[in-house]
Amino acid sequence: VQLQACGGGLVQAGGSLRVSCVVSGLRFSNWGLGWFRQALGKEREFVAGISWSGGSIDCVDSVRGRFEISRDLAKNMAYLQMNSLKPEDTAVYYCAADSNGVGYRESNEYEFWGQGTQVTVSS
Repeated sequence: VQLQACGGGLVQAGGSLRVSCVVSGLRFSNWGLGWFRQALGKEREFVAGISWSGGSIDCVDSVRGRFEISRDLAKNMAYLQMNSLKPEDTAVYYCAADSNGVGYRESNEYEFWGQGTQVTVSS
């Protein structure tokens, strides 16, 4: 099983960026998917999660209305579209998969993790 997050980069405040997660080695349609981030010197935090069907989506208040999580089962990929980015969104972003298909907020519910992609928002 492998998850690979990509698409990070440097963007100015107010800009947009989409990070992607490529999933291989599992039946993606049965799994929940979550995005987490970890800023320098801080703990990893939940950003957004999506259930196996895509019918349940959750995100933290700090990104609500700005970030959107989605998935493409045909391509075995998940995405995090980030708009109106702020300097405080700067972090390494990770994708993770949970076998219960929920897209939990709790990181310990996820079995597999990607390696992370750096997102830097300049002011």
